[in-house]
Amino acid sequence: MADVTFTSPAMPKDVTVYAVAGDTRTLLSVAKEHKVPIHFECENGECGSCACEVSALSDKAPLAVHLTEKEKTVLRLAGKITPDQVRAAEVSDLPPPYRLACQFIVRDEDIVVKF
Repeated sequence: MADVTFTSPAMPKDVTVYAVAGDTRTLLSVAKEHKVPIHFECENGECGSCACEVSALSDKAPLAVHLTEKEKTVLRLAGKITPDQVRAAEVSDLPPPYRLACQFIVRDEDIVVKF
């Protein structure tokens, strides 16, 4: 299980929920299940409205590094990630600071999500 802590000025306090590792649910689906108000529109990785900052809370190598092609394109066009950060994710498994909640798959690692 992973602890996912959501933090935002849109919420009165941070919310920490448990996500079951291995169920391949997106961060957005976990947020919706727990009524966390992450903004979203298309739920398909095309609009970028669900972009959020994701930070791992472990000293271990991050697990959820894979970016979909849609995610790379949308985040780059929005100015949230650079081509160097995309390359670092692909070559060195270094996660970029921003992800799309509708594309990010929650893994077995504790994370903080700022939106």
